[in-house]
Amino acid sequence: MVLENLHLLYFKNYEEADLSFSPHINCFIGDNGSGKTNVLDAIYYLSMGKSAFTASDLQNVKQGEDYFMVKGRFETFTYKDTIQCTFRSGQKKIITHNKLAYEKIAEHIGKYPVVLISPYDTDLIREGSEERRRYFDSLISQIDSTYLNELIAYNYILKQRNSLLKQFAERNYFDKEYLQILDEQLVPAGNYITQVRQSFLENFVPVFQKHYQHLSGSSETVTLEYKNQLTGHSFIYLLNQAQRKDLLLQRTTVGPHKDDFVFLMDSWPVKNYGSQGQQKSYVIALKLAQFEIVAQRKNQKPLLLLDDIFDRLDEKRITKLLQLVAENTFGQLFITDSHLERTQKLVGSISEQVSNFKVVNGTVQLIT
Repeated sequence: MVLENLHLLYFKNYEEADLSFSPHINCFIGDNGSGKTNVLDAIYYLSMGKSAFTASDLQNVKQGEDYFMVKGRFETFTYKDTIQCTFRSGQKKIITHNKLAYEKIAEHIGKYPVVLISPYDTDLIREGSEERRRYFDSLISQIDSTYLNELIAYNYILKQRNSLLKQFAERNYFDKEYLQILDEQLVPAGNYITQVRQSFLENFVPVFQKHYQHLSGSSETVTLEYKNQLTGHSFIYLLNQAQRKDLLLQRTTVGPHKDDFVFLMDSWPVKNYGSQGQQKSYVIALKLAQFEIVAQRKNQKPLLLLDDIFDRLDEKRITKLLQLVAENTFGQLFITDSHLERTQKLVGSISEQVSNFKVVNGTVQLIT
């Protein structure tokens, strides 16, 4: 699968841009703040229906405007699909597939898989459990539409339950039967999410460990553990046991929305005991494992977005990554960097199919 072209209108710092891409390597060269990362985010948006960096679509609208549009054409051996994402302030986001709007945006997720490696990836280690849940939920959703639908259903019922708990406190009453109805609806989705996460990690961890050893060349043992509350307990039992606490705190305190993925190195938390280099290798290995798993499950290589990796990684890790590029492990790549000469030196010897773009203050021009 390749992305043939990309058209932007009022997306972030771009008034308009129209780009055609190489099927192998595409490099965006520019100073910090010029907008090169925004191009990668637009590609991510086209694939996932959301930004990789901002939670609100309003933050993606160019200052002074009230809407944005991202459009691109994907090509495989069997089809050419045009995807368009449009958002206008105060209105619902619309994503169209060959000019036909999806009834549900969830239908789009996983059709055009993407993997992003960015300087912010170490937030997965440093930040709280929500960041790690979001990462793995997004990963699994690209390869399992049933999981995505169950996750959406779970979050919807959870929101209803939390709203009800707040109403009980505000209005000083308690409707046990209504709460039980929501609990009975929450349990099947919660059980499914927990089971799929556990099963996924069993397959994911060996692939992750393989990539970590290749990147680091070191002897430490890395692993992932799924920490959930349902081990040894039924979900309905936990909800009943936590009912008094939930009423007091006005929110649901048990369930898969409270789970965590524990990152370990030699049985110790990477967050506390891993060096900066080890943490970088850890998260890049996560993303490379994600690429391999998604490619296997979807039977096509995801787009790979590499944001400022040459500035952030040491020579050893860059060499290991470029070895994989040279071995055609990846498909189409999109790379940002601040130095044209460095980029040309590193990727020029790997492929003849390289397109270089210069990015200056929200404008992009092909370097010929």
